[in-house]
Amino acid sequence: MAMQQKITPFLWYAREAEEAAEFYTRIFPDSRIVRVTTMQSESPSGPPGSVKIVEFVLFGQTFTAMSAGPLDPFNHAISFVVSCDTQDELDRYWNALLEGGGAPEQCGWLKDRFGLSWQIVPTVLGEMMSDPDKSRSKRTSDAMMKMVKLDIAALKAAYEGRGGR
Repeated sequence: MAMQQKITPFLWYAREAEEAAEFYTRIFPDSRIVRVTTMQSESPSGPPGSVKIVEFVLFGQTFTAMSAGPLDPFNHAISFVVSCDTQDELDRYWNALLEGGGAPEQCGWLKDRFGLSWQIVPTVLGEMMSDPDKSRSKRTSDAMMKMVKLDIAALKAAYEGRGGR
């Protein structure tokens, strides 16, 4: 019997929760839409049938999204971090999440076409930036600060003192 997770991220979309869930589940493995529920009651967000709740799974992690009209837009205070082992994996998620109108930002951040913020980062970045050798961690963070999409080889070169972008 599967254990229900105790904390589930909940995302409020103006109208596109189901579209967003379909988009994300096409990008990430071990992902699927579990259920779409249309509220049959009147709510502050609209008449019966206008609010949809979408339960979905990304990489085995449960999420819930709701289409319930505009309230608060997404902002950088909440983002999802995707840890990538290779540059190919990083490039794949970066490009997929930008598809259809997303916007790249600095230091591995991007906003997808729904306005949700993502950080697409190499798994090794945390280790390099927390190295007790402050010169190594500074070179890494200096290199990262100049990047939009993160480049693992350039970050490693900076970390090792072989230059970097």
